[in-house]
Amino acid sequence: QVQLVESGGGSVQAGGSLQLSCTASGFSFSSYGMGWFRQAPGKEREGVAHITASGGTIYDESVKGRFTISKASARNALYLQMNSLKPEDTAVYYCARSAGGWVSRTPSDYIAWGQGTQVTVSS
Repeated sequence: QVQLVESGGGSVQAGGSLQLSCTASGFSFSSYGMGWFRQAPGKEREGVAHITASGGTIYDESVKGRFTISKASARNALYLQMNSLKPEDTAVYYCARSAGGWVSRTPSDYIAWGQGTQVTVSS
C-alpha cells in the first residue's frame, strides 16, 4: 500500500536550517506530484511547497526564497530544505501525494499523507 514517512524535524533557533525528508513506497513515485504541507496548533493545514511529476515547483509566498523542495526519484525520496527559519514556521510538517502528476495547494487534492514531523523554531 502507499506509504509516506517523514523525517528530519526538530528544534532550531530562528535563522537556522533543517532538511525534511519523505520516503515513499507502494506507488510509482516519479508519476505523481508531491507536496509539503504544515499545520500549526489551532490553524488549518496549509500548502508550503509542491513539485509536479515533471519537476515544476510552486511555493507559498511565506517561504519563497527560504525553502526549497526537491526529489530524488531513484530513491523514492522527497526533500524540503528549510533555511532562515522563523518562529512562525513552527508546525507539524506533512508529506503528501497528489492524485496525479499535477499539484495544487489544496489539501483535499492529495490522497496519501505521512504521519508528520514536528518543526519548532525558537526566537
